[in-house]
Formats: sequence, C-alpha cells, structure tokens
Amino acid sequence: MPAKKTKKNSKTDGENLIEALNAIEKEMHISKDIMIPAIEESIKLACKKQFSRNDNIEVEIDDKTGEMNVYADRTVVSDEDYAEEMRENDVKDESVTISLSQARDEYSKIAEVGDIVRVRVIPKDFGRIAAQNAKQTIVQAIRQEERKILYNYYSEKEHEIITGVVQRYNGRNIAINLGKLDTVLTESEQVRGEHYRPTDHIRLYVVDVKETPRDPKVIVSRSRAEFVKRLFEEEVTEIQDGIVEIMSIAREAGSRTKMAVYTDNPNVDPVGACIGVNGARINAVVKELHGEKIDIIVWNDDPEILIENALSPATVVSVKADPEEKTAEVLVPESQLSLAIGKEGQNARLAAKLTGYKIDIRCS
Repeated sequence: MPAKKTKKNSKTDGENLIEALNAIEKEMHISKDIMIPAIEESIKLACKKQFSRNDNIEVEIDDKTGEMNVYADRTVVSDEDYAEEMRENDVKDESVTISLSQARDEYSKIAEVGDIVRVRVIPKDFGRIAAQNAKQTIVQAIRQEERKILYNYYSEKEHEIITGVVQRYNGRNIAINLGKLDTVLTESEQVRGEHYRPTDHIRLYVVDVKETPRDPKVIVSRSRAEFVKRLFEEEVTEIQDGIVEIMSIAREAGSRTKMAVYTDNPNVDPVGACIGVNGARINAVVKELHGEKIDIIVWNDDPEILIENALSPATVVSVKADPEEKTAEVLVPESQLSLAIGKEGQNARLAAKLTGYKIDIRCS
C-alpha cells in the first residue's frame, strides 16, 4: 500500500506571521497595529548591523499578507564615480550610492545626480533574521501584556484583603504565593508573635501595587490599622451598607486596637453592630488577629466627649480640650489613673492616636 502523502503547508512565512498576530490580538488583546511596528523596528536594528555604512534602513511589513521588505536610501552618483567607488571598495551590497543609469533604469527615469533613491535590499540570511526577531518581539510583547494584566488584577485589590500561601522564611521575611505571583511579607509588616509554616494560608492587607520591569510588586501587611478596619468591613453588614462608619482607628499590632464608629441612624447601636450577637463579629476579627484586644467606642464630633470615650475603660472626671493646639487635659480619679494610662502608657497612647490630640492625664 503506497504511503499517504502529507499535505504541505502552502502558506508563506508572512501569512503564518499574520495568522499568529491575529491569534494574539484575539486571545491577548495585543493590537496587531502595535505588534507590526515593533517587529519592523527589531528587524531594522538587526539589518543595520549588515549595512553599517548606511543608517537609512527601513523595514516594512504588509499588515494583510505579512510580506517583509527592507529598503535603504542611496544617493545617485554618476556612472563613472560609482564605478570608481566599486573598484576602491568592494561593498556593493553596503553602498550608500547608486549609479545614475541604474537609478533611471530601475527607479525613476527623471533621476539626477544628487537625488535620493529608495532601494530594496536583501540582507544576508534575511529569513532567519526576520523569523528570529519577529519571534523575540512577539514573546516580549506577550510578556509585557502578561505583566500589564497582573498589574491591573492586583491594583484592583489595593487596600483590600487577599489570601496567600506561605512558601518559606527568607531570614525574617516571609515569602508568600498570591496565586498569580509571589510577594514578601517583610519583618516590619508582620505582627510580633505570629508564626507561620509552609503551606499555611495567610490573610494580608494590600498596601500598594507597583509596576516594575518584571512582575508587579505587591506590598502587603498584617500590622497596619487598615487591616483591622477591612476585617470589620467584611464582618459587619451595617458597615458594608454605609449605616455604620469607622471614623478613626489606632493600632499597636499584636497587642491592642482602638476603633471609633458612628451612625446617624438612631435605631442602630454602632458599637453593638460591630460586636455582633454574642460577640460573633468581633470574635471573628480577634481570631484572625490571634487574640489581639479591640476596644470599640462611639465617635463624637465634640473632642472632649470623644477623648473621654477613647480613654475607656477608665472612668474620666473631666476633659478640657484645646482644638487649636490639639491638646487636652484629662482628670481621672486616683484609682483610675493606671487604667487610663494603661500598661506602659498604651491606653493613653492609643487614645491620642485615635483622637489626634495630645492627652495629659492627671488625678482629680
């Protein structure tokens, strides 16, 4: 039985190129109008190495057929001068000139000495040069588009919470896979006392997304106050619906957070909404924060009431605030002084961060 003849591909290299570009345009949304000039420029630079005496090289690719042509500008000289140049320099392919007779025969019957004629040239190994540079350009464009897609994907998650998988520790930093790319949770963005093992899932706050020559750089954190804010926004329906608003938040990561909330709906308790039935909502946040203490207070536009609330759980006798200087004098019973200041000054420090006032606490 005679062997079956295989059907040869009758398409030209140019047609194959256009077919590939059309597929990339459809699948990756990289316009052919962007790709073709990039390929032309790449081939042009490669060809210039062969035509070192002539910088006026141009490459054109037909966007319908993919046919490639290389052109060089040459100055028309007399036949005698051209013949002399050829005798002295055997560089016909690289010549920057063309004889008057050849110019008139092949390009323009009215050509004169000194005119510039655009000549089609064929570089050595042009097929290989064209294929290699077209491939490199296409690969580069695809990689750029992939980086762009990655950047757009993660930039939309900026200031949101995402989940990653712990890969390994690099010194004190933690390498984390985010699914589409890797990132690093630096020591400064970690919470002291939290420890993770490879394959552990970890929730992270996206601080920033930066473009780089390679993949985008996603900066993540677990130590920022915004992380706690986002956790409550996920848990509390009233916050999602805009009924309750987080007005201010102060945090010492791994130890304690103070958060001030507000609502203009008289039928809603903003603190109770954040705590949830039987503490379900706040407990979910505390669990994610591995036991970090959270104080939730009611926001008030009156700085004196706000400061009094912020020093909770201590009982306050009086508050005298100076809105211009952003300072406040607070009187508390002697029995409440240590509670108002807190361990190592933490309660007073967080209250100051929360309210934006410098607070001076004294006994009444």
